[in-house]
Amino acid sequence: MQERTSVNNPQIKAIGKLQQKKYREESGYYLIEGFHLVEEAVKASVKYREILATEAALSRLAQLGLAYDESKLIKISQSVASHLSSTKNSQDIFMTVKINQSEHFAFSYGKWVLLDDLADPGNVGTIIRTADAAGFDGVILSNKTVDLYNPKVQRSMQGSQFHLNLIKADLPDAIASLKAADIPVYASLLDPAAKQLGDFAPVAQVALIIGNEAHGVSPEIAALADEKLYIPIKGRAESLNAAVAAGIMIYHFS
Repeated sequence: MQERTSVNNPQIKAIGKLQQKKYREESGYYLIEGFHLVEEAVKASVKYREILATEAALSRLAQLGLAYDESKLIKISQSVASHLSSTKNSQDIFMTVKINQSEHFAFSYGKWVLLDDLADPGNVGTIIRTADAAGFDGVILSNKTVDLYNPKVQRSMQGSQFHLNLIKADLPDAIASLKAADIPVYASLLDPAAKQLGDFAPVAQVALIIGNEAHGVSPEIAALADEKLYIPIKGRAESLNAAVAAGIMIYHFS
């Protein structure tokens, strides 16, 4: 088994750079951290380059009974684990995973969520995780939505990226493709003039558009929707958090 004990090792330096979008795009890999994410990745048979773990983490990994490639294991020191971690307290196990985000789509069925320029990593990860839990088929991210492989998005998704179709796309093109497949497209708007969510019955196929946290669904994208939906606000709050609104809509149509 290979061993890396110095943060100045060229391989460790290169892996550490995967915390940055530029280097993820250049290498075609991203870094995940923690036993749960590594376990989900192995179970999903994703392509990966290496698993890095401290001695204690390697012992725990062996007890999980996962079918991983032992030739890709690298033992690391605690200082290297701390260097690679995106959190204050390292989880001591990491995996470099092949990016598998499609930019091509040909829809013929299903339930989808479209994210229109969402900026908050926690919201994006939570929406993807919720779509996974509700049995949706995938999530389509606009070109300006926060990077899917941002470490904060990874922590919020909790492995759901391995269960869903995740597509980066120009939303007008994606919406046109959805409509061509007779999948109705609904946009969530903070507009009492829109139809209330409760007026819609669950359907077998649907695409739900969730807008940017500050500006909502853009007028250009909203104009392409078949219907505009409104979640009634019964209290004095001005609006709902984007991930909360998405969760309400997703489960309404699940």
